[in-house]
Amino acid sequence: MQHEKFGEKDFQTIIGNLLRYGVWISLSVAFLGGIVYLIHNGSHIEDYSVFKENDRNIFEVITAVYNGAIQGNGSYLIFVGIILLFLTPVLRVLLSLFSFILEKDYLYVGITLIVIAIIITSISFGFSH
Repeated sequence: MQHEKFGEKDFQTIIGNLLRYGVWISLSVAFLGGIVYLIHNGSHIEDYSVFKENDRNIFEVITAVYNGAIQGNGSYLIFVGIILLFLTPVLRVLLSLFSFILEKDYLYVGITLIVIAIIITSISFGFSH
């Protein structure tokens, strides 16, 4: 019995499914959060005339979002949906990296590592002042 090699077509199928299901899951979570938010805050009018800056670091934000989502807070559920939507293409880049490593396409491994470094840098500086 011959073992089949895990090929590029398999990675393309996985990446396609990741993008498809990632978008649907993030949309579902955000939609559920919107429903919960409207049930609890539907009559509340938010005051957007004053911008409130957030001075928390990334770990405090992640902890707050996690705790809020676990408690069923609608606004945090919406935020989880947005985070999932953001992470979907990031995971695609990571899967592409593994695909390029298996294919021994080192030019694209290098390019993908640069893209990952840019993403990490952007996230890091986006939450620091």
